[in-house]
Amino acid sequence: MTAVSPVTKAARHAQIAGILEQTPVRSQEELAESLARRGVRVTQTTLSRDLVELGAVRLRRPDGVLVYALPDQAGGPGSPPGPLPGPEPTDVPAGAEPDGPVPAEPPSARLARAAAEPLVSAEASANLVVLRTPAGAAQYFASVLDHARWNSILGTVAGDDTVLVIARDPAGGADLAAALLRLAERAR
Repeated sequence: MTAVSPVTKAARHAQIAGILEQTPVRSQEELAESLARRGVRVTQTTLSRDLVELGAVRLRRPDGVLVYALPDQAGGPGSPPGPLPGPEPTDVPAGAEPDGPVPAEPPSARLARAAAEPLVSAEASANLVVLRTPAGAAQYFASVLDHARWNSILGTVAGDDTVLVIARDPAGGADLAAALLRLAERAR
């Protein structure tokens, strides 16, 4: 599968967020160079506006160098996808069966709380999972799933009361649905 990134503002914001998460960036010039290496050309004015829209700030590291950083709290309105506070991806979820089908990465505490409240049902077919929620809760729940960064989730699409989750594994929908249901049950 080939990764494709369109030349849109949202895609550019995601690229900027990825760079700022992975590497210390001291200036807009450094950031523009990193974007250019990824095939994204941007003017200084646009880059400055993007940083403001993303809520990026300059923080002083312990060595005294100022670097750009994004707000700590992912998942808020307009925030770019990013990790949520919680266990490290190498940890095993509490209660997970070692030989049972569970996602490779653990759910964050926020994902557990989010699944407990709005998840009404989960049904799977091949690599697709349809999650039902109360009216108005689907977009929030999809955002939490996106920010949890489960490797087994390729992406989500949300309506008003339904979330479509696409599993990365072509036959992984049933395992993913079961893991989400177990997560919701544990959090209740």
